[in-house]
Amino acid sequence: MNKRNFQKELEELLKKQKGKKNLLLHCCCAPCSSSVIEYLRPYFNITVFFYNPNITSEEEYEKRKQELKRYIREVSYGEEISMIDGDYEPERFFSLAKGYEKEPERGKRCERCFLLRLEKTAKEARERGFDYYATTLSVSPHKDAKKLMEIGELLAKKHGVEYLPSDFKKRNGYIRSIELSKKYGLYRQDYCGCIYSKNQREKTKGGAGRRQKRRTKDEG
Repeated sequence: MNKRNFQKELEELLKKQKGKKNLLLHCCCAPCSSSVIEYLRPYFNITVFFYNPNITSEEEYEKRKQELKRYIREVSYGEEISMIDGDYEPERFFSLAKGYEKEPERGKRCERCFLLRLEKTAKEARERGFDYYATTLSVSPHKDAKKLMEIGELLAKKHGVEYLPSDFKKRNGYIRSIELSKKYGLYRQDYCGCIYSKNQREKTKGGAGRRQKRRTKDEG
């Protein structure tokens, strides 16, 4: 079976498309959303959907949401990009993460988190009559685009709304997100959002710090 090229599939779809379609775009944060919105704007009427119950800290949740709102305001250039503010439901994330607390990043807990966020997006897209739904998550090199596509297409069949084929890190999407983040001074977090990813980040940072101290000691 040939390996699918999601970016090529998207490009072929856009070539055939006549006029702008309506897209509900699940956004995890401003930096990841920046290059995706820039890329898709010529082809879609975009409505941003901020639904991320995986973000454990409410302060962090609000910070990311407000930064996304700021970015949308600054890049609209007279075009209307609306935003739907999803509910903050950290209890739903903790419920699905139960029993998977010790899973490594990119493991089964993350897959369940993808499912939670994408299903909410698919339901919202169906209820509001969108042509497509998608997520900005695949722009990150730390996210599995294949798994996101599997989940997205499964939910598309379940809820009767098309999932946009996508791997937004392709065509330098991730690099462009870094450039736009610098241009607009966007807050770039260094962990996904949940307490488990935060703990792993701190553990990784701690290990790097200890290795640096050992190198300094050896060099001294």
